[in-house]
This record gives sequence, structure tokens and C-alpha cells, in this order.
Amino acid sequence: MAVIDLATFIADLKDHAADHGFHVHDDRHFVETYSMRQSWEVDLHPASACGGPLDVHIALEVDPRVMLAFEDHVMELPEGVEPTEDFKLPMMVSWSLPPLPDGPDLLLLATDLAGIGGMELPLDVSAIDAYAAVTDAPERSVTITARVEVSLSGMFTGQECLGTVLPKVAEISQFLLDRAPAWLGEDLV
Repeated sequence: MAVIDLATFIADLKDHAADHGFHVHDDRHFVETYSMRQSWEVDLHPASACGGPLDVHIALEVDPRVMLAFEDHVMELPEGVEPTEDFKLPMMVSWSLPPLPDGPDLLLLATDLAGIGGMELPLDVSAIDAYAAVTDAPERSVTITARVEVSLSGMFTGQECLGTVLPKVAEISQFLLDRAPAWLGEDLV
């Protein structure tokens, strides 16, 4: 029997996301049959922007070797002793916008978002310029990605609730939604 119930953690994550103003669209669980590596994915967006243009994707990658090592660690602990914080799983949070006719300056965007994400949620800002034809102007698609480490010890003790992460995810989402009309060429001012 596993010492951590990942399905319950993901269900709690979705509930916590809803508490922070997100609408959950879909969730998936993948298991690679050869290595038993797992991926739990949740697609969501701010409830205030159900029609777009922002999508948020959360993915928790589960390495079975880390899970088994944590389980061995927990089984060797004396009763009443909490496990160490040495065991962590990577979780990725990604924001994506549609092609932006009047895309943002990436350095300015990265600087603004770094002020919001801070040390708790370091962000990577990237863009892809696509050309439909050689004579067409580029269409820029912007993606923002954050990587956080989820503590297995926190999951085991019931203390890992991502309390500082999801409020920042909501704040970054609102920042992007506030600026998206100008980037999409819909700004009426």
C-alpha cells in the first residue's frame, strides 16, 4: 500500500484552485506502463475569463523511484518522527495565450512577472514567432512557465497545500488577463 494518495492530493489541488478563482476544465492521469512514471495534469483558467484568452496548465510529474525511496524512508522511521524534506516531485504551471498581433516586450513582461512571482514562484517567459507566409507579419505566441517542488513529506503529513503558490498563480493570471486585450489588438483606448 502506498503511503501517499496522489489522487487525493490532485483532488485537493483542484479544490484549492477553485477557492482561488479558477475553473477546472479537465484533468488527466497518465501512467507509463514500462517505467511506472506518472503524470497528473489539470487544465484550468480564471473563472472570470471562461471564454479565454488565457489557459493555465498544471502538471505533476511522479518518478516511481522517488516514491519508493520515500516509502522506504517512512517505513524505517520510529513512530512519531516526521519524514525529512529530501523527497520532492516537480510540478509545472504553464500559462498560454493565443497568437498576439501586438505582442509584449518579453524583457519587460519577464521583469513585471518576476515582481509578482518572486522567489516562491520563479517564472520563465518565452515566445514563438510564427510566419504563415514569408510576406506575412509574425504572430507571437507567449508562454509563461513556473516550476515548483512539491514536498512528499508535506503530502504525507497533510501540510503541502501549495498555500503560497496558487495565490501567485491567480495574481499572474489576472496580470496577463488585464494586458491581453492590448496584445490582441482589442484595446479600445
